[in-house]
Amino acid sequence: MKLTGRLSWFLLAFGAWSWMVWVTFAKNLWADSAHQAFTNGDHSHPTAFFWIHLALTIVSFALGTAIGVIGLRGVLAARRATQ
Repeated sequence: MKLTGRLSWFLLAFGAWSWMVWVTFAKNLWADSAHQAFTNGDHSHPTAFFWIHLALTIVSFALGTAIGVIGLRGVLAARRATQ
């Protein structure tokens, strides 16, 4: 499959955006300011809320990474084609 340069840059930007958003989300989940992720303040008893959102974060990291790598490979291939 051949990606256009515009699509490759979009996929690369999407991958970077995904990492930026989900790193922030993971930090906020760990900070637990709403007291939903842990039953007490010492992070020793995670709730179902925590595990579900941790799973969402991990899957989003994986998808963001995969999409970003596809975009990066497309950008690099487009550069090689123009040289």
